[in-house]
Amino acid sequence: MVAVVTRRVGAGAEWCGAVNAIPRRHRPCRSTSRTSSRRPGAPVRRVEIDQGRVDTGRWPYAIPAVRHLCKHGLDLGPGITVIIGSNGSGKSTIVEAIAANWARRVGAFRNDWMQSAVGRPSAEDSDLHRSIRLYFTRGGPTGGLFLRAERLHAQAGFFAGEKTRGRWSDRLGDAPILTRSHGEGFLEILNGMLAEPGLYLLDEPESALSFESSLTLLHILVQMRAHGSQIILATHSPMLAAVPDAQILQLDGDGIAPVDYDAAALVSNWRAFLEAPQRFLRHIG
Repeated sequence: MVAVVTRRVGAGAEWCGAVNAIPRRHRPCRSTSRTSSRRPGAPVRRVEIDQGRVDTGRWPYAIPAVRHLCKHGLDLGPGITVIIGSNGSGKSTIVEAIAANWARRVGAFRNDWMQSAVGRPSAEDSDLHRSIRLYFTRGGPTGGLFLRAERLHAQAGFFAGEKTRGRWSDRLGDAPILTRSHGEGFLEILNGMLAEPGLYLLDEPESALSFESSLTLLHILVQMRAHGSQIILATHSPMLAAVPDAQILQLDGDGIAPVDYDAAALVSNWRAFLEAPQRFLRHIG
């Protein structure tokens, strides 16, 4: 069982100052959500793997983080969970599997999650979603999306399409998603989701975001959490990992473990590089 570790970043005044530096056109809109009779709580409370479907000798079950998941399962709290780790540690594999499994089981998500551009597993995804078991809050929030940076343009096309525009127009308004940069389109979509609490899975969104846009995303994530959403974020960004009061899970050769922000390898490695780049660059070329 994995415990929750929280991280507060700076004083309240410092955080507000960072938000106030965000260009106004990128700030989240105020929620216009309808009153919901659904109970608050994390849509997904726990993740386990069906042992009868596991072949530990092949990928992805041989990945230490997935082996850990097989043996111990994973408890997820409400709010924001940040998953960090090196390439190949299993971050995207686990996030993709949760998204595909959740989409298959929750009929209310089908039109949103199971479009080929949004939630359906691709040819390069693993079959881990077939063996994962999710335990969720009955009567809890049923909104949500799975957004991955490398497929953002296709996803934006889905949201801007004629077949779905009616369903999303009350959230996205006239936002010109396809005419924006990848990063701006990503933020427009999430900004429009404030009114629909649910499970939101983000796979390495930083690849589409500048420093300023990353600040905007942090603000949007905090607002989404305040409106009752659960967020699972896989990232290589120490900036996004610093989202206040998040559960941080580090994936490495030993499996999955909670970690404090300042003790995370992601953070210490970036700090070491930024403090003295030449210590690393002298070994190149």
